[in-house]
Amino acid sequence: MGKYTSVIIGAIVVLIGLWGIIGWWCDFITILKGSVPAMLVFGGAIAVISGLSEIKDETAAKKAEGQK
Repeated sequence: MGKYTSVIIGAIVVLIGLWGIIGWWCDFITILKGSVPAMLVFGGAIAVISGLSEIKDETAAKKAEGQK
């Protein structure tokens, strides 16, 4: 493959994607309306789990430090 093949293919794919978004704008917005709240729920759940894990690790470290 040539030096610029991936750049050319990438530009073509971007143009096709833009054409699709413009042509199917209402469908695109419908998908966003359904997916954004789901992403917020999952992202928030991941943040809560991460925070609880960090608190648990800090508590375990303090207990281990106190036992020395």
